[in-house]
Amino acid sequence: MVEVHNSTSPDLWGEGDESERSPCVLGAIPIIYYSALLCLGLPVNILNVIVLSHLAVKTQKSSYCYLLSLSASDILTQFFIIFIGFILETAILHRKIPATMVHTVSVLEFAANHASIWITVVMTIDRYYALCHPLKYRMVSYPERTHKIIAVVFIMSLITGIPFYWWSDLWRVSNPPTVLDQVLIWMHCFIIYFIPCTIFLIVNSMIVYRLKKKKALANRSGKTTAILLSVTTVFAILWAPRTVVVIYHLYVSSVNKNWKVHLMLDLANMLAMLSTAVNFFLYCFVSKRFRVTVKEVMLLQGNVHPFYS
Repeated sequence: MVEVHNSTSPDLWGEGDESERSPCVLGAIPIIYYSALLCLGLPVNILNVIVLSHLAVKTQKSSYCYLLSLSASDILTQFFIIFIGFILETAILHRKIPATMVHTVSVLEFAANHASIWITVVMTIDRYYALCHPLKYRMVSYPERTHKIIAVVFIMSLITGIPFYWWSDLWRVSNPPTVLDQVLIWMHCFIIYFIPCTIFLIVNSMIVYRLKKKKALANRSGKTTAILLSVTTVFAILWAPRTVVVIYHLYVSSVNKNWKVHLMLDLANMLAMLSTAVNFFLYCFVSKRFRVTVKEVMLLQGNVHPFYS
């Protein structure tokens, strides 16, 4: 069993007795994993932004605007959580930075995470109205309104991230959770999992039911709906282990004292962060239009040559 002093969580880094903390049994694997995820995730999300920008301008569809903002929030999540939170703060600097700066970065980590998830929620509701109430949707759906909704989601995500300035470090704090800890953990679980997944389940069920009743509607909107269902399903699967382990830590056994819980949370966080890098491949698999636009963008970039005098 290899003991390392780095954690692999997007949680707030706090103070605690280093010698009391349970060891990480994965050794250098998390460092390799997160480095590879960042090297893969950032380029594909940047490519996502470029491709979806083309599609949003060309089609003027709100769904592409939401997918574009989802890719942008995934980039922020990878930057703040994976690069700054894990690789820079933990693996390189070993948390030897001012606590205030660490806590501030934690607010940005949670805010980026909330934005990524709740953009998907808003997109799900938008798809429901587009398919189930098309006449009303045409009256209220236009680019300026979509941009305002996206801006509101990002602002609210930052506001809901502020309380997590006081998030306790699950990896190091050996004391029993305080009332504030319990409130923040349950708030975290509801914001990032329980409420979004409930909305996904209800709204997606209504969308699928509507499409089954009207096959012509399914033929017109099938690809966009398939992308939505793929994104929400992957999110629900990849984030479930983290939610379960965090609650288990709260009531059964702490990460600090139990290396098995430490290991479970390591693996759960690795799965959760995988969700920030897979959307590009889901879009390519589901949508022919997206694949064609990717090829166009790549060919366009390949045809740009430097000027030689």
